[in-house]
Amino acid sequence: MTGLNTILIVVGLFLAGGVYSFAKQGMPKGVIVLLSLASVMCLLAGILRIQGLWD
Repeated sequence: MTGLNTILIVVGLFLAGGVYSFAKQGMPKGVIVLLSLASVMCLLAGILRIQGLWD
């Protein structure tokens, strides 16, 4: 399932870019926090799947 790992990491990085963009534009803090949590969850899930710690 390396395709799913790649998708999770790419989506996580995309969301991280959105966090940076929203913070730069001065969006509400709640949106930035939710987007950053989603980014961390996607990146962590992709990394854990690569390591084989989560199936």
